Amino acid sequence: MVGGSKWSKAKMALGLKLNMCLYVPRTIEDAPVVASPSPPPPQPSARRFSDAVSLSPTPPRNSDYDRVQMPTTPTPSSSGLLLPKHSSKSSKKTCAICLASMKPGHGHAIFTAECSHTFHFHCITSNVKHGKQSCPVCRVNWKEIPFQSPTTNISQGRVRRNHASCPQNDAWTTDQRLLPPPRVDINRHFSSIFHTTEPDIFDDDELTNDQPSVTDKTSTSNDLTIGHSTGLIEVKTYPEFSAVPKSVCHSNFTVLIHLKAPVSYGLQHSGICEGGLPLASHTCRAPVDLVTLLDVSGSMAGTKLALLKRAMGFVIQNLGPSDRLSVIAFSSTARRLFPLCKMTGNGRLEALHAVNSLSASGGTNIAQGLRKAEKVMTERKWRNPVSSIILFSDGQDTYTVIRPNDGNTCTANSSLLPVSMHLNDASSLHIPVHAFGFGADHDAVSMHSISESSGGTFSFIEAESVIQDAFAQCIGGLLSVVVQELHVEVECINPMLHLSSIKSGSYKNSLASDERKGIIEVGDLYAEEERDFLVTLDIPVNGSNDEMSLLKIRCIYKDPISKVLVTLNAANDVKIQRPIVTGTIAISMEVDKQRNRLQSAEAIAEARVAAERGDLASAVSVLENCRRKLSETVSAQAGDRLCVLLDAELREMQERMTNLHVYETSGRAYVLSGLSSHSWQRATARGDSTHSMSQAYLTPSMVDMVNQSQTMLFGGPSPRSPTRPTQSFPARPQPR
Repeated sequence: MVGGSKWSKAKMALGLKLNMCLYVPRTIEDAPVVASPSPPPPQPSARRFSDAVSLSPTPPRNSDYDRVQMPTTPTPSSSGLLLPKHSSKSSKKTCAICLASMKPGHGHAIFTAECSHTFHFHCITSNVKHGKQSCPVCRVNWKEIPFQSPTTNISQGRVRRNHASCPQNDAWTTDQRLLPPPRVDINRHFSSIFHTTEPDIFDDDELTNDQPSVTDKTSTSNDLTIGHSTGLIEVKTYPEFSAVPKSVCHSNFTVLIHLKAPVSYGLQHSGICEGGLPLASHTCRAPVDLVTLLDVSGSMAGTKLALLKRAMGFVIQNLGPSDRLSVIAFSSTARRLFPLCKMTGNGRLEALHAVNSLSASGGTNIAQGLRKAEKVMTERKWRNPVSSIILFSDGQDTYTVIRPNDGNTCTANSSLLPVSMHLNDASSLHIPVHAFGFGADHDAVSMHSISESSGGTFSFIEAESVIQDAFAQCIGGLLSVVVQELHVEVECINPMLHLSSIKSGSYKNSLASDERKGIIEVGDLYAEEERDFLVTLDIPVNGSNDEMSLLKIRCIYKDPISKVLVTLNAANDVKIQRPIVTGTIAISMEVDKQRNRLQSAEAIAEARVAAERGDLASAVSVLENCRRKLSETVSAQAGDRLCVLLDAELREMQERMTNLHVYETSGRAYVLSGLSSHSWQRATARGDSTHSMSQAYLTPSMVDMVNQSQTMLFGGPSPRSPTRPTQSFPARPQPR
């Protein structure tokens, strides 16, 4: 009896100690419980892996996933990390790793370790793959290690199981990411990330992969495949009219120059591409250096920060092993979370963990975040061919903002963007900042000014649910750059001709002193991206010839992979007929609809100026007049899709100018995003990104990435309808 009494007291003392553990808040799948007794916590590396995977678009590999919903916001801990769930439910009926049921016959192989603890086979093999050789429950070292080794095919950084030789259950048919053991410092506390010491010089970026390069070579051809590209830029020209009578002069005669970039780097030949992957299963492209500036001020707390983390998880998941990423978080101050690192399995794990560890607090210091991004880009030791910055904020800079009196976007808050990042600066980095303004409280004027001054785009994210789609659209373009440093030269052929103007939106253009030659500085093009420029000149009376040659076009650009400089002369010069007498000659449909696009953009800019003065009635009137004129054009009457989208966009802007409150909360940002899209002829996210001109400049690579984002299952709403591109030229027949 005495021995039994002592044993009872020991059990009671032990039980009290085991009850002193962590409280796990409620999630959708289980109520709050006190873990009593709780198994020992997982090793630090295992916990980091769990946290990182929570950001990944790849769903957990268990049959119960489809009926388990993601929580609205992550469960925060004092350090901002997502807490792993450990409870008394860990038993032979529940896998201690994924906490899902282990009932026999549910399509999962079950592994019973020598210590008698039981797990899903795919869960424990994943655990072992990351260096764990002991039981995650009792920590007993195993002599026999479970190992999954079916036939594999390497494809885009993942292990894809050979379905022909593997059992048909989800443990074998699910893709598994190649994630080597993490090299994250296990003692690092990300909640205090803003108080850690940074190096004085950001030259600690990871070495880029060696890229094949051919320097100081020039290729000149009209039909030549170079480097890894599948073709050259496509150049088409369209005169406003095909003929002008000899006895007639025509002022401001318009010629359309239409450019289309080649398709993305292709699977044209066999061999080994970056990362040692076979070209048959991997598309070679120009690797990217990407810096993301994330607003983690106090207003981002809750769902907004959770969705931002998920969106960043999507970005990290879709960057390749040669792409490098650096993340800068800013609130009252700014901090680089990690240097430019390649997004290999190890790099992804670090990036996911760092992003997932963020918490929201403090003010908003956009200017310091931009200075930090500039420092990363200027002091890096190595450079990938493509460089870009993504800025995301839901608020206004509370430290350095200087409000303009006239509401002029071009002059607003220029102090936020470092001088070296201005596109027109002689020593400019030429690194575009793609700005994303979120919600009703962000400073759309500043964000638009930052993007416009740097050569980037401004997107307006109105709803929380489209943050990831907006990021997907942006990186879909950045990961498909096929042309760099493009210059378009326009030269008059006939000695009687002179250029009047070049309408190129925000792209810088210049005319020679004799006005016989002009240059358009286009810069980078995404795969299959299109550009349209209108050149005007005066056609004089000419009674000597039956035909007049007007212009010749030449494109000079660099292939981002091979570094070959390409000079491409358009196959045909621009010519018109000069008959003695002509009948009725129809205007070129292509010229007409591009003129409609420019006139719509001018009307939007005019309406915005009126709205900033508070004269919303005049602003609405300007847009209404533009819609009326648009409807009278030949392309609109022919049902051209671009004209239909322009009309829908103008109507949407009218609705967002009905009163001052609506304009200030959403109208201004919607208008500025539209102006950004038209001026660069590049897709921007706008509103809910499902209608109007938000889809007009989408490229196939953007569409693919957005569709991938929209069809990812996170336990949320049903997948949305896939996005499709609406290329402005040429018009595509619509399905009946």
